[in-house]
Amino acid sequence: MLLRRVSTALGACLTRPQVARGSTVFDDALVPLAAVQQQHLASCTAPQRRWLSSSSGSRKTHPKILITGGLGQLGVECAKLLRSQYGEESVILSDIIKPSDEILNSGPYIFADILDFKGLQKIVVDHRVDWIIHFSALLSAIGEQNVPLAVRVNIEGMHNVLELAKQYKMRIFVPSTIGAFGPDSPRSPTPNVTIQRPRTIYGVSKVHAELMGEYYHHKFGLDFRCLRFPGVISSDPPGGGTTDYAVAIFFEGLKTGKYQCYLKPDTRLPMMYIEDCLRSLLEFMTAPEDKLKRRVYNVTAMSFTPEELVEKLSKYVPELHVSYRPDSRQLIADSWPQIFDDSEARQDWGWQHNYDLDKLVDLMVRDVTENYINKASQ
Repeated sequence: MLLRRVSTALGACLTRPQVARGSTVFDDALVPLAAVQQQHLASCTAPQRRWLSSSSGSRKTHPKILITGGLGQLGVECAKLLRSQYGEESVILSDIIKPSDEILNSGPYIFADILDFKGLQKIVVDHRVDWIIHFSALLSAIGEQNVPLAVRVNIEGMHNVLELAKQYKMRIFVPSTIGAFGPDSPRSPTPNVTIQRPRTIYGVSKVHAELMGEYYHHKFGLDFRCLRFPGVISSDPPGGGTTDYAVAIFFEGLKTGKYQCYLKPDTRLPMMYIEDCLRSLLEFMTAPEDKLKRRVYNVTAMSFTPEELVEKLSKYVPELHVSYRPDSRQLIADSWPQIFDDSEARQDWGWQHNYDLDKLVDLMVRDVTENYINKASQ
């Protein structure tokens, strides 16, 4: 269901030519490849022109993409979306976790340890990788529990993929976060460029990634791209982030009618539904270079508090009872933006969100009920 909605929303973004099982299809008509390429070069985006122009010898009309940390919240759905655009075999999902049969049957999956530079190098060479989508990271709350591991994964691992991208002239996407800001940052709104000074290792590592990526871009010409995401909400089980209360409340509330929130009821944070999140990534990755005035952009869709979310969810669960018991995550949330200013992304490359709070709650209730609550009772 999720992929179907993403694919529908992104129908206008489909890359041409469309490739299916090695054949090339143009508007259901068979046309000489060279002629069609010339016809479409002018109308395609810069990245699409690059793939089309280089295809005469290798017939490679789309990028080969490696996703690291692929079994986290974003990786699997990102792979589905990119495969719908570029073909099943063009997107390689990777992680150090043993995959399910469903993951293995959905497309290429390989073991990849981001701390093993030589191993990553072999993957890039063997699979002729063009883009890296680097999701591997320990999130905010988990990172605070194991700072040395967070330093290795979030910083050393990022250094490895950045150096590989430079060495093999790949395009690289590294997500950042609202956690890259700190208590000294303006919180309402938080602009694209301002003082940051985060106080979590997760946030520190993301600021480091932003600065290193920009440095590699200016120093070596690396095509580095980074979006600062807010809390991302999906029907996957919560994974240890500070904003994950907004996911957990659907699982617990729909299952038991109760939820104990670890943030105060008036804690306002920026949020985004996963379909908007993934669409922003795809649109940003295929945006022409001349439209990108920056290498790092804020993106968001909405901001709400736990009590505002409870009010919306109560329409579906009338007897919902939510209690509040703030823990260490409250201190993290209090240092983060309340309202995220993503006006530069909207102006420069046309970012627009599709999902507000009402649509978010409606979809989450439906997806969690169908995919988890009902299946668990069968």
